[in-house]
Amino acid sequence: MLKPLVLLAGAALAVAGLALAAPQKDTFALTANLRARSEVPKPSRVPSGAVGLFTGRAVELESDRARLTWRLTFRKLSGRAIAAHVHIGRPGKAGNVIVPLCGPCRSGQRGRATITHAQLRAIRRGATYVNVHTVRNAAGEVRGQLKASRTGSGDDSPPPPSPSPEPPPPTPYP
Repeated sequence: MLKPLVLLAGAALAVAGLALAAPQKDTFALTANLRARSEVPKPSRVPSGAVGLFTGRAVELESDRARLTWRLTFRKLSGRAIAAHVHIGRPGKAGNVIVPLCGPCRSGQRGRATITHAQLRAIRRGATYVNVHTVRNAAGEVRGQLKASRTGSGDDSPPPPSPSPEPPPPTPYP
């Protein structure tokens, strides 16, 4: 009777050891400060003080996927936010949508999406941006480059709540 218990305990410890030795999933904090002056093409008649903030977290998964959780806040837009997206594109360049976020959108909205590792690599390289579209500025009213920073491994909780967007810091771009 003792021998099967010892074997069972040994097997359990071996499985636990394998689980601990398995590679951890990388987790990235994401942020983008959205403002009208960053949008391309330049939006028209945007109210002074129109800003937005995108915060999120991306967790690498197996099978060439990553889970994106996000929160989007904005204020003082020219009208109702009809859509928001993550686009591929460097600063000053417009690009295609890679992740639809919401449509119509409300400030404080949260969501979740599954993206590919290739899309996550583009986000990590700074080659993506978030923007919010309105009826007046259907191509986009406020925009911000998405920035990613590694935060650890395996944490898949949504980003912490944030207050209304703060005025963005000065940009190093002319």
